[in-house]
Amino acid sequence: MDLSVSSDLASIPGSSLDVERIRADFPILGQEVNGHPLVYLDNAATTQKPQAVLDAIQDYYRTGNANVHRGIHELSRRATDAFEGARGRVARFLGTQDPSEVVWTRGTTEGINLVASTWGDAHVGRGDEILLSEMEHHSNIVPWQLLAARTGARLRYIPVTDEGTLALEALDDLLSERTRLVAIGHVSNALGTIHPVAEIAERAHEAGALLLVDGAQGAAHHPVDVGVLGADFYAFSGHKLCGPTGIGALWGRRELLEAMPPYQGGGEMISVVERDSSSWADLPHKFEAGTPNIAGAIGLAAALDYLEGVGTDAVLVHEQSLVAYALDRMEEIPGIRLFGPRDPEKRAGVVSFLMGDAHAHDISTILDTEGVAIRAGHHCAQLLMRRYGVAATARASFYLYNTREEVDRLLAGLETVRKIFA
Repeated sequence: MDLSVSSDLASIPGSSLDVERIRADFPILGQEVNGHPLVYLDNAATTQKPQAVLDAIQDYYRTGNANVHRGIHELSRRATDAFEGARGRVARFLGTQDPSEVVWTRGTTEGINLVASTWGDAHVGRGDEILLSEMEHHSNIVPWQLLAARTGARLRYIPVTDEGTLALEALDDLLSERTRLVAIGHVSNALGTIHPVAEIAERAHEAGALLLVDGAQGAAHHPVDVGVLGADFYAFSGHKLCGPTGIGALWGRRELLEAMPPYQGGGEMISVVERDSSSWADLPHKFEAGTPNIAGAIGLAAALDYLEGVGTDAVLVHEQSLVAYALDRMEEIPGIRLFGPRDPEKRAGVVSFLMGDAHAHDISTILDTEGVAIRAGHHCAQLLMRRYGVAATARASFYLYNTREEVDRLLAGLETVRKIFA
């Protein structure tokens, strides 16, 4: 299923989530910070974990801790069943019927590096081109820079409009017979912009190129159907969608993964080891050297179950209702500069901004004294910051457990910022 917003969202007046019930599932949200109830608005960096995820991880360590695939005793069988069951859960979440197309990674960054180092080294040469955008996270730029340095390939970039969307009219000039891969984010972590991935995929394939999607932000807000998106690779991270840190997955089309060499060497990824050569295990284990993050995979599966129970289709609607409310109120603040599309239906739950002479770090520091947690900095998107002529922005990012009252707390904190820097 594409993450682009369906037209009937405009008819939905606001969130349909029982947010108070949801908040009760997240123990961390009940605390105070600097004498104020915590308002956590840094979800684009990492999300909080529901009790169901904490319980799943604890239960594994308390009752089923063992290494996977290598033992015939009962605990190893339990661990293997849970671990491979989690892989199947991720496959269903991504809309594929083949769990062997799902490779466990430490997160989106490792997934992109895996493709750049294996598929890239085998298929990209001198004079070839890789197409990115000026809105990409550094994790979807630096691996391709390293590949280009190794191979003599060239990086090209889709420009960004003043509104904070991709200038797709430039694709006709940027795509050519030299383009080997288009690597694009599903959703911008810095602006929240939702990209038309399916359209980009179609145009990339017409040019003979593959499409890799950085799904770190996209997978957190809506179920993903890699077939509908037209992706050839899709990478995402567990900690962006209520799961643990240190776990993620790379999905790739089977025929591509089959042809790619291993990413790392070690145990588990081999079939037979001889003195001078080895043969590789079948998919997906060919790419999974060493003992994996078993507890992380189990926790990620629990997170996906939790989000499905909440109603994943409603999460994005809830976020966009908060964004709409925040934008309407923030536009009234003197001296504020808002970044990204003004239409809330074109973005996920991110609002980036600056205020007058206040540095983004000052804004974040002042808000923290009032218990409001936001992000400040370049958000690993320095190319985008340069596009807008700023060094950093303040970023409030919403998720399923945030409320309008918390937006009001954010706005009250910004009034404090305004008074200090008036």
